[in-house]
Amino acid sequence: MAEKMTDAQWREFVSHGTRTAKLSTVRADGSPHVAPIWFLLDGDEVVFNTGKDTVKGRNIVRDGRIALCVDDDRPPYSFVVLRGRARVSEDLDEIRHWATRIGARYMGEERAEEFGARNGVPGELLVRVTVDRVLAERDVAN
Repeated sequence: MAEKMTDAQWREFVSHGTRTAKLSTVRADGSPHVAPIWFLLDGDEVVFNTGKDTVKGRNIVRDGRIALCVDDDRPPYSFVVLRGRARVSEDLDEIRHWATRIGARYMGEERAEEFGARNGVPGELLVRVTVDRVLAERDVAN
C-alpha cells in the first residue's frame, strides 16, 4: 500500500542523487508541454535554468503555472509532484551561481564551473518556483 511522504521525506527524495524532474508548462493554446530538467531545491522553491527562447522558457514567461514530477522508476516506485508559480530572473551573476550549483549536482564538482560558464550566459533564465502543492507517495507497488 502506498504511503504519503512527510515534508522531510519528499524534500530528501527530490534532492537525492541526480534525479531529474519532468517539467510541465502551459503552451499559448492551453495545451501542456513537458520537458526533463535539472534542478535544485532551495528552501520552499525549486530552482532551475533554461533558455529564454526555448518552449519552456517562453511558456514560463507568459504563464508561470508549472508542475514538476520527480520519480523513482524502480520497484516499489515512488514519486513527488510539485505545483506552483514560476518567477524568472535574467541577472547573469545569479544565473551563473545557480547554473554552477546545478552542474555540481548532476555532473560532479569537477565539472560544475564548466556548466556554470556554459549556462550562465545572456539568453538564459533563472527560474524559481514557489511550491504551492505537493503530492508525494512512496512504495506505490507495496
